[in-house]
Amino acid sequence: MTGSLTAKKTPFCILGIESSCDETAAAIVASDKVIHANIIASSSALHAQHGGVVPEIAARAHLDTLAPVITKAFTESGLSWDDIDGVAATGGPGLIGGVLVGTVAAKAMARFHDKPYFAINHLEGHALTARLTNDTPFPYLLLLVSGGHTQLLLVRDVGQYERVGTTMDDAAGELFDKAAKILGLGYPGGPALEQAAKDGDPKAVKLPRPLKGADHAHFSFSGLKTAIAQQIEKHGTKMSVADYAASLQAAITDCLADRVRHAIAYAMTDEAFAAHPQLVVAGGVAANQAIAAALDTLCHETGCRLVVPPPHLCTDNAAMIAWAGVEYFARGEASSTDFAPRPRWPLDDNAAPPPGRGVRP
Repeated sequence: MTGSLTAKKTPFCILGIESSCDETAAAIVASDKVIHANIIASSSALHAQHGGVVPEIAARAHLDTLAPVITKAFTESGLSWDDIDGVAATGGPGLIGGVLVGTVAAKAMARFHDKPYFAINHLEGHALTARLTNDTPFPYLLLLVSGGHTQLLLVRDVGQYERVGTTMDDAAGELFDKAAKILGLGYPGGPALEQAAKDGDPKAVKLPRPLKGADHAHFSFSGLKTAIAQQIEKHGTKMSVADYAASLQAAITDCLADRVRHAIAYAMTDEAFAAHPQLVVAGGVAANQAIAAALDTLCHETGCRLVVPPPHLCTDNAAMIAWAGVEYFARGEASSTDFAPRPRWPLDDNAAPPPGRGVRP
C-alpha cells in the first residue's frame, strides 16, 4: 500500500469488489463491522457445463454482471456515494481476466468520485475475515483451504504474514472438485462430495495420507488425487459412490489435521501467539463439517481457540475485500491507481519454497 489518508468520519464505509474467479460480488462494509450489503452473483452454473471454471466465460460474466451487482449493493444498503469513503477491489491472485474487470471498475469509480482506492490481495481478504466476524486479535494461525489455495500462515498484523506451509501441487478444494467429477457428482464438487460421504464408510477404500508425519507443514494432494482415481478404476461399482466419497474426505481431513498440528507446534515458538493461541480457518472448504470437527478436536488437544467465520463469508465474497479496505483505511494507507493486477500474489514474499515442484504462491 502507498499514500496516506485520514478518515473523515466514524464509522466510515468501504465499497468492496471481488472478481477473482467465478463469483462477481460487491459489498459495503463499515468500520464498525456492519455489513450494509453483500451481493454475490455466481457463474458456476455456466462452468458446470464444462466440469470446471473456464476463464473466458468467467471474464465475460464479470463484465456483464459487475455493474448490476454494484447497483444492487447500493440499493440494498440504502446508501449513496456520499456515504462511501473508499473503493477496494481484489487485485490478485486469480484469473487475470476477472481481476482486470474488477480492478479497472474500482479505479474508475474511485477517480470519478474522488475516493481512495485499495488493491486487495484476495488471500488477505480471507486472512482478515475473522477480524470482521469474530473480532479476532492478532496474532493467529490461519488455515486457508479452498479450491485454489491450501496454505498455513502466521498472521501477525495487517500486511504482516509468515507462510508456514503451502501445497506443493493441488489444493484441497481442487481435489474435492476433481474427485466429484470422476464420481459423477457434478460441479462444484465439494458440497456434493460431502453430502455423499454422509452415507459412506470412511474406511472402505484404502487411500494414502501424503506427507503425514513429515517434519514440515506443507501439503501434497496430487498423489491422493491419483490414488482415488485408480481405486475407482479398479473397483468400479463394487463400491458405492458414498464409500468413495467418505474415504476420500477422511483422507483429506487426516492430512489437513496432521499438517495443522505441525504448524501449531511451530507457531507456539512465537511468544505472542503462545500467549493466546488461535487457529482461524477460512476458504470454501472450511464449511466442510468433517474437517471442522477434526480441527475442533485438534484445537482442544493443543489449547487453541478455533475461529471459523460463517460459511457465506468463508467462500469468495466482497465483504472480506471491503473489510480489508477498512483495515488499510484505518491505517491511513491507500493504493496507487498505477497498481497492475497480478495473477500471482503471495502474501509472504520471503517464504522459502517447500520441497517439490509446482508450488502454489
